[in-house]
Amino acid sequence: MIEPLLVAMAFLVGLLFRRMGTPPLLGYLVTGFIAGAMELGDAAQINELAELGIVLLLFTIGLKLNLRELAAPQVWAVAGLHTAIVVPLTAIVLMLLHLIIPGLAEVEPTLAWTLAFALSFSSTVFAVKIFDERGEGAALHAKIAIGILIVQDIMAVTYLVTTSEHPPSPWALALIGLPLLRPVLVMLMRQAGHGELLVLFGFSVALGSAALFEFLHLKAGLGALIFGVLLSNATKSNELYKNLINFKDIFLTAFFLSVGYYGLPSGQMVLVAVLLALLIFLRPLIYFGLLLVFRLRARTAMLTGLSLFNYSEFGLIVAALAVQAGALPAQWLTTLAVAMALSLFIAVPFNTHIHSLYARLAPRLQRLERRELLVHERGVDLGEAEFVIFGMGRIGFGAYSYLSEHFPGKIVGVEENPEKAAKHEANGLRCVFGDASDRDFLERAQLHRRRMLLVSLTNHLENIEVVRLLQQLNYQGHIAVVSRFPDQAAELEAMGCITFNLYAEAGHGFAERAMEEIA
Repeated sequence: MIEPLLVAMAFLVGLLFRRMGTPPLLGYLVTGFIAGAMELGDAAQINELAELGIVLLLFTIGLKLNLRELAAPQVWAVAGLHTAIVVPLTAIVLMLLHLIIPGLAEVEPTLAWTLAFALSFSSTVFAVKIFDERGEGAALHAKIAIGILIVQDIMAVTYLVTTSEHPPSPWALALIGLPLLRPVLVMLMRQAGHGELLVLFGFSVALGSAALFEFLHLKAGLGALIFGVLLSNATKSNELYKNLINFKDIFLTAFFLSVGYYGLPSGQMVLVAVLLALLIFLRPLIYFGLLLVFRLRARTAMLTGLSLFNYSEFGLIVAALAVQAGALPAQWLTTLAVAMALSLFIAVPFNTHIHSLYARLAPRLQRLERRELLVHERGVDLGEAEFVIFGMGRIGFGAYSYLSEHFPGKIVGVEENPEKAAKHEANGLRCVFGDASDRDFLERAQLHRRRMLLVSLTNHLENIEVVRLLQQLNYQGHIAVVSRFPDQAAELEAMGCITFNLYAEAGHGFAERAMEEIA
């Protein structure tokens, strides 16, 4: 059984960091280093739970993945160009370290290139966690970042396959027939219903696919990702994703704890880790420049680049295999682990305050944009709408339907998922693609002409961020916001919003609907 004291420590330190205004994952990292130093808990068991978390993470990413997004140049080309720039640059720095740190042995070129490749990836776990906490999973910058991360993961898996002592099994060729399994898997998912059977189905597919790929001498996470893609865009794939998301978050806690169990390197190598962590400041600048070249707005480029502002768990996997093969001294593995932890500590404050940071830099950054932007990045016209609904999910769609009966032609929906926005348009609704947390979008929306704004986003923190933006832009109309718990409703009411508590008022709406049918 996992050490109860370790679980309690992770909770308390995570809670402390949350009260400090930073994501609790930093608390899990600190807990891991403390537990590793105290030899608290079973490191092997923690690593197994961490691997389960990564498998579930990649499976859920697959459930939400649209393969057409990976084919976009701003995804695969940016990922490739970034690698082509960062790997040689990092290798040169590593080969010059002995000139900076007295007494440090010179890093051989072959070793430097291996380390540089391991350091070229960004953390998928971190990016997904940050987007989830900010409620931005469907935003354009999140999709581009996840796409880049998946391309990087494919590079890492290719490296692991080509350098493995065990080449892929000849039976791996049979995997080209996996698309034939989709109808069977979708049928089973539909038969599972809505309860625990659906969760059990998700676990069995994620773990089964990981085991299958390991049996074929391929990476377990790659199998989970591919099987997630097989189930994507099905009727119940979104429901399965929502059912698995909390399990994924719990097991990913073990991943952040596991980083600390690699231990601390020698004092000299700690200095190397600090220098490598400082080198990470170049990464968002490189991403920012590349994404601007591919006709993205400054805001999208900045949010994407900063979400990739860290080193990756895959780098540790690549380094661990190099140690096992005798190509890398063991002290470099702990050095990379500390560099990764430091990079996460650096990245969190920037990502936590990203929107206020962009607001201060926007005038200067926007001057760097190209004149011709991508279609999804161009401004939209809200027309003469008096009511604007931010978030066209089930709640937003219901609000749109109700208001259309009373104020026909005066409502417009804003949806951050371009496919969903296009679907609503095809069904006859007035819906535009846009991000409610995007200050640029709100500034162009001529809000002074709108009578009421209804905010029905999936995440309370994102709702709060949107309200603050609207108030900063001196919007004088009514703001109505969805909440789910009394403390959330109280916070929104204190900001002057009209609130609707979904859970508290669901019974009222249910009874009202029943009485309408009787009447």
